[in-house]
Amino acid sequence: MNNGLPDVSLAPRSAPSAAQAKAQAFGLGFDLAGVAALGAPETAPAFDAWLANGYAGEMHYLERGADLRRDARRPEPGMRSAIVVAMNYGGTQPSGPIARYARGDDYHDVMREKLDELGRWFVAASSSAARTRSYVDTGPVLERDLARRAGLGWFGKNTNLINPSLGSFFFIGALFTDADLETDAPFEADRCGSCTRCLDVCPTQAFTAPRTLDATRCISYLTIELKGEIPAEFRTAIGELLYGCDICQDVCPWNRKFSRELSEPAFEARGLRRLADGREIARAVLAMSREGYKAEFGGSAVTRAPLPRLKRNAAVLLGCAAASDDLPALIAALADAEPLVRRHVAWAVGRVRSDAARQALLDRLIVEPDASVVEALRAALAACAG
Repeated sequence: MNNGLPDVSLAPRSAPSAAQAKAQAFGLGFDLAGVAALGAPETAPAFDAWLANGYAGEMHYLERGADLRRDARRPEPGMRSAIVVAMNYGGTQPSGPIARYARGDDYHDVMREKLDELGRWFVAASSSAARTRSYVDTGPVLERDLARRAGLGWFGKNTNLINPSLGSFFFIGALFTDADLETDAPFEADRCGSCTRCLDVCPTQAFTAPRTLDATRCISYLTIELKGEIPAEFRTAIGELLYGCDICQDVCPWNRKFSRELSEPAFEARGLRRLADGREIARAVLAMSREGYKAEFGGSAVTRAPLPRLKRNAAVLLGCAAASDDLPALIAALADAEPLVRRHVAWAVGRVRSDAARQALLDRLIVEPDASVVEALRAALAACAG
């Protein structure tokens, strides 16, 4: 019956507004939310120059996906807007041998699950033809650029996105949609001022200039992304860091003042990742089987570094400590199946500089079948005698 009102059942549904989408994001537990239009990122030329300088090191996937990263509309054709979100992971937690972001469940899974839920809500609340896609750090998208354009913060001199009410200890994700949403104003201000604490404190001098990071010198890269040998020049700088590094964030005044307590239970530290004693974790890692590794670190971001790399890192950590009570764990690891591990363990044993260390190196030298490890053992013996 026609009562003078429009037939709502036949009227097309419109997409949710940007304000509604952001409210839904906050309801799902995200700490920041903003909207940006997709397009060519302003940082694309700087990204190309960064790649050309070799600063990506062995992260060849960045170069393979460079063309897609030059325009945020390319990874998923037809998308127009991004709902960009951030989630705090506990900057007030104590620093330690494992970077804060990797102590709990894998943030990729936690963030993507929430973004997918946001996407399902968006589709249900809009036209049946609406499309969305979630991105959390793994797609060919310059998410940091999108986050700045969505008003979430500015690029700090340590290259991290910094928010004036949250600091920088947060994850970034984005939900792409084919809807045209009202965008937020980009964050234009640079609030770092004359501060250079993050640049000055870096143990490996990884910053070639403010906002330019040579990843090949960065401890996070060296302990996670690098597949082979950690260069000798950087080993002692790694100190008690086993996986990742938070140093340039720890000293940032914005983090010291505005970092928040951990609020997402999924990011609570698990197992060995609760420990503050890097040597205790390193000894446990050196003795781990593949099954033990999966049981301890499965479902966490630590698995980005396979067990041999993590053992390599553990050896370097113990070598930096050069403590005689770590020698039994190191001597046992001289027989590890991986030459990569044995080379770093040899270096660590040589750092202890004791008769027991020297004898262990000599005993291994007699039976060592790998030429590269033999070379490392000889170098360690020379260091032990020095």
